[in-house]
Amino acid sequence: MKVFKKFMEDESGATAIEYGLIAAGIAVAIIGAVNALGTTLSGTFNNVTNQL
Repeated sequence: MKVFKKFMEDESGATAIEYGLIAAGIAVAIIGAVNALGTTLSGTFNNVTNQL
């Protein structure tokens, strides 16, 4: 019973999971920003090409 109680009180794994979720959230935000920026840059380069 002591082993089970100690296991339930141990929060070291929870911290690793939280850091993983934060990293995943940041990665999703970066991917979204790069995708939007890429679309905008593509449109800008197309305008420059058409003007030339």
